[in-house]
Amino acid sequence: MPEGDTVHLAGKRLHAALAGNRLVRGEVRHPRWAEHDLAGLVVTGVASVGKHLFTRFDDGRSLHSHFRMDGSWHLYRPGMRWRRPEHEARAVLATDERVAVGFALHDLELLPTAAEDRLVGHLGPDLLDPAWDDGKAAEALRRFVSRADHEVGLVLLEQRVMAGVGNLYKSEVCFLLGVSPWTPVRDLPDPMAAITLSRKLLLANADRPEQSTTGSLRAGEAQWVFERGGRECLRCRTRIRTADQGDGVYARPAYWCPRCQPGPAPVATHRPARRRTGPSRY
Repeated sequence: MPEGDTVHLAGKRLHAALAGNRLVRGEVRHPRWAEHDLAGLVVTGVASVGKHLFTRFDDGRSLHSHFRMDGSWHLYRPGMRWRRPEHEARAVLATDERVAVGFALHDLELLPTAAEDRLVGHLGPDLLDPAWDDGKAAEALRRFVSRADHEVGLVLLEQRVMAGVGNLYKSEVCFLLGVSPWTPVRDLPDPMAAITLSRKLLLANADRPEQSTTGSLRAGEAQWVFERGGRECLRCRTRIRTADQGDGVYARPAYWCPRCQPGPAPVATHRPARRRTGPSRY
């Protein structure tokens, strides 16, 4: 699942390429929406809300998309070869100068722009909302501490609490807070610090494809613990441990340093460090 900054960057780039321009090609390759030809419409804007993306048109409708695990939007110049197979394309929005192709987008819906809240109204405050203020921070805190008995790693991932954190930032926030991902929220000395840090890390990476929480972009040094299972902690040289957190299909690998992050933890599983091959950042 992509982080909120990935979706934010995709929306920013799509907005710059499409907004204010009329579509010469507008296909939604989904059985429910295949009969809707968007050609001729003007794109009025593209905006992200948490991990959701809305492309808005001048007829009062929006195209909603969600990346899930493997979706992405690519931008091309007319005539350029696509980097993913044609059969994976789920949406094609083209102007005279740019072609936006949405690949492997499992969630697609055309709906009135005024009804977007139907799809995102349940979300907590968006950590990358340009209108973020003390009120939104207070609401995120209220939702966060209401999960007092839940594990902090799972609460960080809960989009109904605050929108934007994925598995990378979950692991990194827990490390920087110095707590195990399995620590109950009630045991956090400063719950607001988790929200503030999550927003800070997302903002730091929101306008670039690279994601770093350490201040370094060098290979193997960009994150403190995420996907570094079995390697030495960059701070204390203890071996990073890995175990799944969550139940069933919602389980995600958690990475932590047992020395830097004391607290409850399960038996670690062996999960070798690997290079990231996540969704496209554009």
